[in-house]
Amino acid sequence: MYTDMGSALERVQAASADSLKWLRCGLESGAYSGVLIETGGWVVAGAGVIWQEFPPSPRSLVTTRAYILNVYVAPPQRGQGLARHLMQALLAECAVRNVSLISLHASDAGKSTYEKLGFTTTNEMRLIMETL
Repeated sequence: MYTDMGSALERVQAASADSLKWLRCGLESGAYSGVLIETGGWVVAGAGVIWQEFPPSPRSLVTTRAYILNVYVAPPQRGQGLARHLMQALLAECAVRNVSLISLHASDAGKSTYEKLGFTTTNEMRLIMETL
């Protein structure tokens, strides 16, 4: 997924072990959920959601928010609506959990899929600080 988006293979490999550990902890604690689509015994698409706790606000009294990430469809399966199916499954889980505020960061390729599902562009800003 990350190499398809232009990340160097060395950086992806360096992050793999830590990512796997994080995913295991998130799945065990319930802080992360994932969905996969399998064809012929192979995973061809997947997506995840981080369940984040925030204080209540005028916009939402519900304290859990969802951050969707790692939406990926293998190149041979693209254009078949699999990303939409993944998103619909995650949004259904949000509804079950009564989560009404859902965010994600869209790639250029995925933006139209998210817009068709009702996502809109926001004014979110980001700062990436140097780490030790």
